[in-house]
Amino acid sequence: MSTQPRKDSTEAGSSSATAVVETQHHQGAAALSRYESQKRRDWNTFGQYLKNQAPPVPLFECNCNHVLEFLRYLDQFGKTKVHLHGCVFFGQPDPPAPCTCPLRQAWGSLDALIGRLRAAYEEHGGSPESNPFGNGAIRVYLREVKECQAKARGIPYKKKKRKRAQFKANDDGGGGGGCGGGNNNNNNQPMKHLA
Repeated sequence: MSTQPRKDSTEAGSSSATAVVETQHHQGAAALSRYESQKRRDWNTFGQYLKNQAPPVPLFECNCNHVLEFLRYLDQFGKTKVHLHGCVFFGQPDPPAPCTCPLRQAWGSLDALIGRLRAAYEEHGGSPESNPFGNGAIRVYLREVKECQAKARGIPYKKKKRKRAQFKANDDGGGGGGCGGGNNNNNNQPMKHLA
């Protein structure tokens, strides 16, 4: 008889261990990383954008032109001031007063978005060869946005050599913070650290 209670406790122990593993699995699936959550959100947003086209475009029938239209569409939700050529603040990183120039998506945000969508496309069964997010026209567009925004905001993006020197300085005696450490969304400061 003494073996029977022990067997029950063993079964209870294994079932509770199984429940813990299942709970951890469900929590892991539910608690995606920030990148994975953003990638899923971006993929769903792009899919919704294609559904709203007239006529609707199936996800795996889209091409780089649809992607370029999507990037232009997103500009209306941007938060980066991009001065026009006629603006008195064109080329000034810290304009002293507000102006009526449009807000746009920052090139870095668009670049990150394309990276996430490119990965999501392949994760959802698309082939790398037909991936519209990896098309050369997208890279050209992003480069043009980067150069245009750099000129309009007076921010040079040729900082790769300085960036390497900065890492060495942080390794020598700095504590924390050299490599990105978070986004600086303060539009009053020039974003010189972007490469």
